[in-house]
Amino acid sequence: MSNSIETSSTAPLLSLRNVTKRFGGVAAIDGVDFELRAGEIHALLGENGAGKSTLIKILAGIYHPDAGSIHIEGRPVSIAGVSDANQSGIRVIHQELSLAPNLTIAENIYLGREPGSRLRLDRRAMENKARTLIHELGLDELRDVRKPVHELSAAHRQLVEIARALSQHARILILDEPTSSLSEAETEALFDSLHRLRNQGVGVIYISHRLEEIARIADRITVLRDGKSMGTQLASQIDHKQLVKWMVGRDIIDHFHRPSSAPGNIAMEVRHLKSPTIRDVSFTLRYGEIVGMAGLVGAGRTELARALFGIDSIDSGDILIDGRPISIRSPGDALEAGVVLAPEDRRKEGLVMIQSVAFNLAIPWTRYWNSGFFPDYRERRNIVQRAIDGFGVKLADPEQEISSLSGGNQQKVLVGRWMEKNPKILILDEPTRGVDVGSREEMFRMISRLVEEGMAILLISSDLDEVMNVSHRIAIYRDQTILQIAPADQISPEEVMERLTM
Repeated sequence: MSNSIETSSTAPLLSLRNVTKRFGGVAAIDGVDFELRAGEIHALLGENGAGKSTLIKILAGIYHPDAGSIHIEGRPVSIAGVSDANQSGIRVIHQELSLAPNLTIAENIYLGREPGSRLRLDRRAMENKARTLIHELGLDELRDVRKPVHELSAAHRQLVEIARALSQHARILILDEPTSSLSEAETEALFDSLHRLRNQGVGVIYISHRLEEIARIADRITVLRDGKSMGTQLASQIDHKQLVKWMVGRDIIDHFHRPSSAPGNIAMEVRHLKSPTIRDVSFTLRYGEIVGMAGLVGAGRTELARALFGIDSIDSGDILIDGRPISIRSPGDALEAGVVLAPEDRRKEGLVMIQSVAFNLAIPWTRYWNSGFFPDYRERRNIVQRAIDGFGVKLADPEQEISSLSGGNQQKVLVGRWMEKNPKILILDEPTRGVDVGSREEMFRMISRLVEEGMAILLISSDLDEVMNVSHRIAIYRDQTILQIAPADQISPEEVMERLTM
């Protein structure tokens, strides 16, 4: 991809020059250049982990760059906090909206800035200001400013967020996956509104994995890859296949090796599983096999994992273990059937961070060492030590707080504790998130060992390198269902990305 195309004769609305942000010794973004013009919708693309979130957090004042400069209309600015971003006219509208659903449109737009005195709200003035703003923005969909937000469609709630931002004189809007929960009709309505705002001189940074949307909405596109800017180009000059190639770009680095075991009998079969967050999912998983679930953030893979482990309820469908139908209504049922889960967010859902390593390793097996009048602390110590030895957890003392361990060692605890009773099926949801490269390789060596010993593993990962290198088969997961399952050696990263973004 070429570097930025023709420059405007006037200073861009926003420009970043050589912006770098490091965490430890790792550069999350490295020497990134980016420009946004007034009256432009500029798409920011990249794989998960490419650096988009870090860049946006710098613009929002959450992170401070280690190097580089930021200019607004040619003037250098320092964005040291959220208030600085607001004063610079930058607003971020996240996937999870921050509206008060019980309040009206007008109340949400001016929440915290209501006209009137300290003792009395001037509701009429607030509603008149809201009507004037909405008329000026051309957002006729919101003209009934007294309507409670909970009665609005998802697209119109997005517009309330936008109106609130623009009421505070925002000139730069950053939309993060704005259509992830919108219907096709709602998406069209949002696009119409964004086009109107563009015509009024607002600059929009649009982040989405859906490349067909980008082709329709964006004026220019910048691609990030591995924390670096790959350049900027007119959207009209890039086709879908080129974008996929630029996003994936590199050869898949062979950090990990696919286990050499030959898959055996079917361990788990899922037939037409349905729930509010699962749309008719069917697949098989064999002993001695890793099936990798490739998908983008928000596709619904975590919800599938939670349902298979009995955390979330299932409306219909069948789960068979070793050919026998089973009912999984709770994690206890899953454990009884030999199914275990290492969840995506180990700090919130997997580990008790204020407790010791030993506590976290022993707690799933409490009934085995604390079933009588007196706890069997010798058996507890044995359970803990077997997990530490089996997964090579590096620590000073089993009784030290687990929060003191590195991310890699925390992940070893999370996975290793389930091995006490030799489970049949291990579900790994983003197992290397927040884990350094060395620990990732060590983790996957251990996972390979488990598979070669006959375990069946369902791997959910947003890292395409992991999925392509480790899995025997790839399940392409999008919009709460599996689109395709293919042998990993018969499908390319470009083909996977294309199916995920078309």
